[in-house]
Amino acid sequence: MRLLLCLLLLTAPLLAQTYRPVREKPPIPAKEFRGAWVAVVHNIDWPSRKGLSASAQQAELTRILDRMASLNMNAILLQVRPHADAVYRSSREPWSHWLSGTMGNSPGYDPLQFCIDEAHKRGIEVHAWFNPYRALSNAAHPASRDHVTRSAPHITKRYGGGVWCDPGHPETSSRALAAILDVVRRYDVDGVHLDDYFYPYPKDGKTFPDGRSPAQRRAIVDRFVKSLYDQVKATKPWVRVGISPFGIWRPGVPSGIEAGLDAYEDLGCDARKWLANGWVDYLAPQLYWRDQPRKQSFSALLEWWRQQGRRPVWPGIATSRIKSSDDPGRPASEILKQVGLSRSIDRNYVGHIHWSVKSLMENRDGISTALSRGAYSTPALVPPMPWMGKREVARPSIEARGEGRSLRIGWRPGDSGTHKLAVMGRYGDKWHMLAVLPKGHRDVSLNPARGLPDAISASAADRFGNLSGPVVLGR
Repeated sequence: MRLLLCLLLLTAPLLAQTYRPVREKPPIPAKEFRGAWVAVVHNIDWPSRKGLSASAQQAELTRILDRMASLNMNAILLQVRPHADAVYRSSREPWSHWLSGTMGNSPGYDPLQFCIDEAHKRGIEVHAWFNPYRALSNAAHPASRDHVTRSAPHITKRYGGGVWCDPGHPETSSRALAAILDVVRRYDVDGVHLDDYFYPYPKDGKTFPDGRSPAQRRAIVDRFVKSLYDQVKATKPWVRVGISPFGIWRPGVPSGIEAGLDAYEDLGCDARKWLANGWVDYLAPQLYWRDQPRKQSFSALLEWWRQQGRRPVWPGIATSRIKSSDDPGRPASEILKQVGLSRSIDRNYVGHIHWSVKSLMENRDGISTALSRGAYSTPALVPPMPWMGKREVARPSIEARGEGRSLRIGWRPGDSGTHKLAVMGRYGDKWHMLAVLPKGHRDVSLNPARGLPDAISASAADRFGNLSGPVVLGR
């Protein structure tokens, strides 16, 4: 009898418990953009080298996504057009040689589709990252017959050891826009992303040989950015458009800031205008410096950028500079500080992007461990886009059952627009984010130290980030 009683006590926490509707008012689910760039060019992040088999490439990408999921991150920015080539099936441009080792040769599968499928299973957005103007980073790289350097050499120029498509040539813009819109139409991407390569960085004191003034170049790039935003939104309005410019708009702005590059004059990059005019859904200036000294202060620059418009500014953070030759002695604590500083505005708009995912994979100076225990200890939704218009999202139909250290949620979307389910749990009088479930997923892993929550709240989110009202269940 005594043995039976002991067994019952030991198994009691593991018995299934059903949740039933209750009347409570939970807080709004947490929202934060937590992204990482995955660079294909020069095999910086992925694949680790050219010529790997399809299965080896897929295994590496799966490990990246698993690490991001374990860190409760919610966006991957995958480079899909390193230089007028494709990391996806395309009838317009050749396969990138960073995959197979030979431009034009298929890697044996569609990397972008594979990434989308695997990322979406984990509740991670995929933002397709394009380089609009770069043709070859090294002019000596062999190009396939259908590459722009051979099929349309009249729009290209040699410069600084590489080859660039002339931004001012109408065919350059039409080619880049056609490639981007082709991806938006054919793939279920969540975003389109450009980095800081507009006009190329000056080489040996010489500017790009196009004979145009800085003002003319800015006008050319402005037209491209505006057209890109308008055409993406006309195609799929929920697809976010983001740009990651050089982190300093101009030397001396804000006061005390120093820079060896004037992106406004040298690169044709007036990112302040794009933000102010709403030609982006988010701006991610590359704020790769430490917070001190003032001459390139992370917090001073972030504050200035966030005053330039009403759309989100999600800073690029140089996690790769931890313990690196670029910044000897930079500790992981500097990155943790910058993640904290990026949260210093309205909670609905916070976010940041790590350059790059390789440093998170390496857990450099324990950065991934520290994030998992602190800033990323709970999940978060990607912030909404209220400028796209408020859309009503119907409450989902929810059933929940807890067993041991897991929670199984049966849910049916309230309407076809439901994209994800944000699940919160109450322990005592405190609510915590538990999971962001993609459609078709229902299992929530619980913190062993907490066990089953006393109540749960579930809200449906659409692709714009709009939320339904909560459905609350208690036990």
